[in-house]
Amino acid sequence: MSRSDEIGADEDILAALIEVSKTPEGRQGLSDVLADTLSLLPVSPSRLLLLRLRLLRNLLAGNEFNQLAFIESSGPSVVASSVLSFPSLAPDAARAALQALGNTALAGEFHRDAVWEALFPEVLGEFAGVRDTGVLDPLCMVLDTCCGGEGGRRRLDELCHEDLGLPILVQVVNTASQVEHKEEWLEWLLFKVCVEEEKFESLFNALCSTNDVECTDSGEYNAKHAFLLGTLSRCLNTHPKEVTVTDSFAHHVFDVHKHAAETVNFTHRGTSPLPTGRPAIDILGYTLQLLRDICAWESSSSETQGPVDSLLQTGLVKRLLKYLGELEPPSTIRKSMAGGQGDNHPALENAKVCPYIGYRRDLVAVIANCLHGRKKVQDEIRKLGGIMLLLQQCVIDEDNPYLREWGLLAIKNLLEENEENQKEVSELEMQEPVITPEIANIGLKVEIDKETGRPKLVNTSDT
Repeated sequence: MSRSDEIGADEDILAALIEVSKTPEGRQGLSDVLADTLSLLPVSPSRLLLLRLRLLRNLLAGNEFNQLAFIESSGPSVVASSVLSFPSLAPDAARAALQALGNTALAGEFHRDAVWEALFPEVLGEFAGVRDTGVLDPLCMVLDTCCGGEGGRRRLDELCHEDLGLPILVQVVNTASQVEHKEEWLEWLLFKVCVEEEKFESLFNALCSTNDVECTDSGEYNAKHAFLLGTLSRCLNTHPKEVTVTDSFAHHVFDVHKHAAETVNFTHRGTSPLPTGRPAIDILGYTLQLLRDICAWESSSSETQGPVDSLLQTGLVKRLLKYLGELEPPSTIRKSMAGGQGDNHPALENAKVCPYIGYRRDLVAVIANCLHGRKKVQDEIRKLGGIMLLLQQCVIDEDNPYLREWGLLAIKNLLEENEENQKEVSELEMQEPVITPEIANIGLKVEIDKETGRPKLVNTSDT
C-alpha cells in the first residue's frame, strides 16, 4: 500500500471516529483513543492533523475523564507545537486546535491554568495573527474562559500587560475589525477587559501606534478604535443586566466623546447611520450610545452612586445641551420656517448639521435618561434655559428616526414631579399659544394634562 493509500485509509477511520465522538456516549467509549491521537499529532501530515484535531475537539467536549487525561499528557503543549510546526498556520487547523483547548479550559481552574501556561503569550500571539473569523471566535473563547474563575484575575492582568498580553488584544481587535467579527465571545472578552477590569484606556491607546498609517486618517482615530467602541456599545445595549459599568470607564467614554466632537466636521450632513465608515464620526456616535445606556443604569442601592451620577458631576448635561443647541432645528421645523426659505433661512447659516443619521436622537436620548428620577438634572436644564430646546425635539425628523419618541420621554422626565418646570411650561403656554413660532407653523402645541401633570402634544387644527 502506498503512502497516499495509507493516508486515505487513516482519513476514513478518523472520519468514522469523529462521527461517533459527536455524542456523550461516543466520547465516553472512545476515551482510550485520546492518548493515541495525541501521540500521533506531532508526526501527522496536514490532512491527518486537521482530522485528529477535530477528533480531539469532540473528545474533550464535556467529558471530565478525557479533559483530565488531556492535561496529564501535556495535551495543550502538544497541540500547540503540532499546529505551529507547519510553515504557515492553516485557519482550519488553528480553529480546531483552539476549540479543543477551549473545551478543555471550560472544565475548571486546573485545566484553565494548564492551557494558559502552554499558550501565553507566544502561541496565543500566533493564533491572533490568523485573520480568519473562524479562528477568532474560539480564540476569544479561550481568552475569555482563561480569564475567569479563581485564577482569572492573574491571567487577565497578564493579558493586559503592556509588553506581553496587550499586543494579543490589539491583534484580536485588528483582525475582528477587518473581518467584521461580531460574535459574543469577542463582546464578552472586550467588555471584561475594558469595562469590568478598567483597561479601556490602555487598549484604546494601544490601537494607535506611531507606525499605524490609519491613525492619520481622522485625527487620532482609526477603524480599530471605532470597532472597539461599537462592540462595547452593542454588548452593553444587549446585556444591560449582565454587565457592570465602572465610573472609570464611563469617564473615559465621555472624554473620548468630547474629543471626537472637536474632531468631527459638523458642516457636512451625514447620509447614513452608524457605522458610517468614517472613524471619528463613528466614535462620536458609539460614545453617545454608550453614554445613553450607561445613563439608563440605576443603582440597586440608594447608598451606592452609579456611574451616571458621577458623570453628571462633570458637566455632562450642560455639554450635551450645548451640542444640541448648536444644531439646526429638526427637518419638520426647518421646512416650516418663515417665508418658506427652509434650509436657506438666515437663522440656519451658522448652524451645525448631524454628521450621521441619528445623531440628534442620540443626544436627546442621553439627556432623557439623565433626567429620569433626578430633580437636580431637571432643575439644571431649567436654569440653563433648556426646556424650550427640548420641546423642539418632540417632532418628526427625517434624519433622526424615533426623535419624537425620545423627545417626548425627555419632556416627561423633565416635568415629572417638578412643579417649577411644570409652571414654566404653563407660563410659556399662557404667553403664546405654542412654544415657538416654528412649532406653531406645523400645527402643534404643548399642553399639561391636568390629571397626570404630564406634557402632551396637541394638534391645534383639532381644537
